[in-house]
Amino acid sequence: MHERSSVADLAKSLRAELNRYSPGGKLPSSRALVERYRVSPVTVSRALARLTAEGLVTTRPGAGAFRAPARTGQPAPGDTSWQEVTLSADTAAELVPRAVDASGVLITLAAPPPGVIEFNGGYLHPSLQPEQAMAAALARAGRRPGAWGRPPIDGLPELRDWFARGIADTCTAAEVLVTAGGQSALTTALRALAPPGAPVLVESPTYPGMLAIARAAGLRPVPVPVDADGVRPELLAAAFRASGAKVFVCQPLFQNPTGAVLSAARRPEVLRIAREAGAFVVEDDFVRRLAHEDAGPLPRTLAADDPDGVVVHVCSLTKATSPSLRVGALAARGPVLERLRAIHVVDTFFVPRPFQEAALELVGSAAWNRHLRSVSAELGSRRTAMTAALRIALPELALPHIPVGGYHLWLRLPDGADEQAVVSAALRAGVAVAPGRPYFSAEPPAAHLRLSFAAVAGAGEITEGVRRLRTACDEALGSLG
Repeated sequence: MHERSSVADLAKSLRAELNRYSPGGKLPSSRALVERYRVSPVTVSRALARLTAEGLVTTRPGAGAFRAPARTGQPAPGDTSWQEVTLSADTAAELVPRAVDASGVLITLAAPPPGVIEFNGGYLHPSLQPEQAMAAALARAGRRPGAWGRPPIDGLPELRDWFARGIADTCTAAEVLVTAGGQSALTTALRALAPPGAPVLVESPTYPGMLAIARAAGLRPVPVPVDADGVRPELLAAAFRASGAKVFVCQPLFQNPTGAVLSAARRPEVLRIAREAGAFVVEDDFVRRLAHEDAGPLPRTLAADDPDGVVVHVCSLTKATSPSLRVGALAARGPVLERLRAIHVVDTFFVPRPFQEAALELVGSAAWNRHLRSVSAELGSRRTAMTAALRIALPELALPHIPVGGYHLWLRLPDGADEQAVVSAALRAGVAVAPGRPYFSAEPPAAHLRLSFAAVAGAGEITEGVRRLRTACDEALGSLG
């Protein structure tokens, strides 16, 4: 039996038996538990540690483990109603209220109820994650001399150099800061580049987590429409003129949620327009490592074609590995780098060194490229399976663009459809989907759904999930027929 399963099973068994002992009563010795459950001493130690952390067991060196005393009754709740007045008064003085709706982010972070198929996930299913390679990397990292010491503020030089090589031939380690994932990097970038109350141009639709960051910083998101070739340059230029914004945030590769790739013709236009506006482009290169097997050669980053420091580049290992491997990078050149560094240090001090060491071990291992090839093939296969199932079972849902990278599809519902009714009906039918509304910073042009094919167990769940979505649409869209 796997050690992790053994620990969980033993902890469950001991938890169920605690009522046999009075508070303060002594539990069997570790040796007795080893013999009784036929597990290793390490498993016993870890299971008892888990129960201790839960407050169910106490341990005394040399004496053993004991059932913890019963907890006293919960104190009467306090009166927190005063906070409404204080928070509202604070908001009233702000140019842009910082009240944040995190629902669009929570949709992709929260685990669905048991039995519900996860079409709204934002990360790889455990079967797609390089768990063994990450475990081995973490074990090796923990044994490195100095692995638990204080890291350099900007990040380990070797890790910064690895990120730099992936960003652009002209990028150097000196231009890279290691961050706690992409979300942290985006937060640092927006705080560094725009003061509270300022406008910030965003793609429409766009990643809800970025909209939440902007609003939490007191910024005003200004939408710029995206089509199959990425952001529309003429509308970008008009938005810069109308708003006076000095920041544009974009995802040029496999944009979330549309999957669009900024075309070769538009890439220099975007950089030129931003440069003429005296503005920065924050390039969120979040899924470059999740290109599908049939993607062909990928375009260079915008940062690779930017000698003037217009682009602030953001990337991360998280999407290609695990939601818990929160290691990413910010890259910039010129005076802005010092401002980014200052805000990064104030917010986080530094990314924990064991995480950085583990990331370095992982990307330097032979398993890393094998993992990327495997994920590339599997995501492409899942995309094809979901696309085929939707075309057969749900032809009324428009799929204007089939991406060759990333982990989701962007569907338009029929005119007049109630987006939230479909989402709610889908959950009742046993499939969780992401509504389109949180992806728009202003009024959406139509109702949409985003379906992820990365967070499910495989093609079988995709087929079943689409079948359940068909049931939901029959319920929620029946009156449109």
